[in-house]
Amino acid sequence: MEAVPALPLPEPDAALCAALADDLRDAGFHAATIRALWGPTADDAIVRGLRFPALAAIQGDDGGLAVLARLFVLAMPQPPSRVDAALPRSRAEGLVRLGLAEGREDGIHPLALLRPQSFADAHGDGGWWIASDLDEAALGGPLPEDHVLGVGGASLTLAGLQLPTPAHRGLDIGTGCGIQALRARRDVDEVVATDVSRRALRFARLNALLNAVDGIDLREGSLFDPVRGETFDRIASNPPFVITPRAAEVPAYEYRDGGMIGDDLVAAFVRQVGEHLEPDGVAQLLGNWETRSGVDGLDRVREWVASSPVSLDAWVVERERLEPLAYAELWIRDGGTVPGSPAFARLASAWLQDFADRDVSAVGFGYILLRRPADAAPTLSRYERVGESLGATPGGLGRHLADALAAHDRLAALDDSGLAASTLLVSPDVTEARHHLPGSDAPSVIELRQGGGFGRTLEVDPALAALVGACDGDLAVGALIDAIAELLEVDATALRDDLLPRVRELAFTGFLLLD
Repeated sequence: MEAVPALPLPEPDAALCAALADDLRDAGFHAATIRALWGPTADDAIVRGLRFPALAAIQGDDGGLAVLARLFVLAMPQPPSRVDAALPRSRAEGLVRLGLAEGREDGIHPLALLRPQSFADAHGDGGWWIASDLDEAALGGPLPEDHVLGVGGASLTLAGLQLPTPAHRGLDIGTGCGIQALRARRDVDEVVATDVSRRALRFARLNALLNAVDGIDLREGSLFDPVRGETFDRIASNPPFVITPRAAEVPAYEYRDGGMIGDDLVAAFVRQVGEHLEPDGVAQLLGNWETRSGVDGLDRVREWVASSPVSLDAWVVERERLEPLAYAELWIRDGGTVPGSPAFARLASAWLQDFADRDVSAVGFGYILLRRPADAAPTLSRYERVGESLGATPGGLGRHLADALAAHDRLAALDDSGLAASTLLVSPDVTEARHHLPGSDAPSVIELRQGGGFGRTLEVDPALAALVGACDGDLAVGALIDAIAELLEVDATALRDDLLPRVRELAFTGFLLLD
């Protein structure tokens, strides 16, 4: 089935959006109540594109919450009278005016999804209602190229990465349904949100109005074109970074394809963003990067940062790496093409040829954090691969990133003598594991494990383990090292030279806290 472009979304009416929000609130249309309505198994099935468990669970239930769940979450038509009863202020006619539904002979048919989204951040627990285009499960086939994506895994990841510290002015590039702009407004006074898609901007406006979030200035355009000459304290972007062949038979989905070759869009963002950052301003984005002709993807990102006309601190984390065929299959399925079909095979061939043309052997996915130093010289240059398993980090990694940047700045101001004079505390989420060979008193492996942040596990030697165990905020690091050197009968100066760089690393990554 060939995807058909969506109808234009009207400019949303503020009063009607407020009425709809009141109706949704009164109906209890929230993530937790809907999950309780049809149960966790059916809720998890929806994420996999399977609607029948949820439909079976609420069969025969004509209450307002069930009607709205069928209409907005499962994208099933509902009788006008039941919609009017569930939405007494906005009614079915209001949904039509907002472009969220249309009336047909057999009932009110949804033209968009409207799903509750719960979240947790530094301010506490909350929830939004997020409208977006119908997905492939609702359409019964591939997505149209102008599809406006709802809240997915990548957007939730970036929302959780945003620094939870106050700022005055923010920018969300490629806002889509507006989720990053909504998240930014939790900590940023005013936000400019841009997108090449006018339809996406209409959804973003609708979602801001539904959730009574002001201070978002929506602008149409690509990358930094709508904000030439402007600077910001915070920039966030979940850009259309998916590497897509420039071939006629390959759909160019606006929400994920920026129209450039390979990873050129992410490279362009990295090279240009510095000029739009205020001193101490931070940019955060998700991206893909190719390993080409034997040059590692992270090394290519390092080159992009180095080519910026504005010097930047950089912290780049690669969370996943895929070989070309696995990458192609992932994004072909994402567009709604059925694996094993002739169309799937044609698209996979186009992807593999595109990668072969550039000698691409792998594609990395991860997070990029860039900061414009208040002083001219950058002090942070970190490019790393982090394992798949994250620690238990409620609300995302944003707080961990903010704490790491603050720790980095304090450490950068300390020479080794200053660090040795400092007192440290073990982070409360850190545990130690010791592994012994049978019959041996001395451990063969000592591990420090981090419960939050990136959930890192580090193998350490007895000297570092002893130092970490003694960091209770009482004695300075230098005094602890001297005592450990005496206990181990080793040279104190040599031990200090060995341990202090590793103490810096532990303080940056959150195992140790500067007192």
